[in-house]
Amino acid sequence: MQELSATYLFDPLCGWCYGASPMIERLLSAGIDVRLLPTGLFSGSGAREMDATFAAYAWSNDQRIERLSGQPFSEDYHSKVLNKAGSLFDSGAATLAITATGIVDYRRRFDALRVIQHARYVTGLDVTSLPVLADLLASEGLADAASLLIEAPDELLASNRHLIAQGQDLFRRLGANGVPALAIERNGQQRLLDASALFSSYDNLVAHLKAA
Repeated sequence: MQELSATYLFDPLCGWCYGASPMIERLLSAGIDVRLLPTGLFSGSGAREMDATFAAYAWSNDQRIERLSGQPFSEDYHSKVLNKAGSLFDSGAATLAITATGIVDYRRRFDALRVIQHARYVTGLDVTSLPVLADLLASEGLADAASLLIEAPDELLASNRHLIAQGQDLFRRLGANGVPALAIERNGQQRLLDASALFSSYDNLVAHLKAA
């Protein structure tokens, strides 16, 4: 599958994207060229304050994701993130952290996404906080990206807007109906992979890739 590449459309606060992460990691480990593009789905106008109704809905959805993917959603996440009064559901800062990582080393965008997801869904940290995100990046050996995130120069903000615009454009062009979404490119042609392939076996995912 050396001639194949893919673009992964995601949002760092999307529980389904967290569920799909093991498959994306396996693709990267197998040498597949997977480019990460954020869609900004839960930032800007898509952000909101967490309330009891939304928290209950999210937790119910998360339990389904855990059953399908095996990815854990901890009680710390349930109590310290979903049920924390005044908690925000806003992926803007986390997306910016991933963009900062990509500026320093584009190959490590997924590392940043993985550590942010683990911090939220397992450790129960507030990944809407820039200082928390900077500490996470530094702990992952991404000190330069952490500094860039805190300084937030115009270059970073412009790059972040550009990445999100690219992600939204591809999302619309391919007619995706949500994230995660994996766009396969072969011989200059892109097509959307059925998202269900990210929640079955790895062999099944590879079969879908070969058939693309």
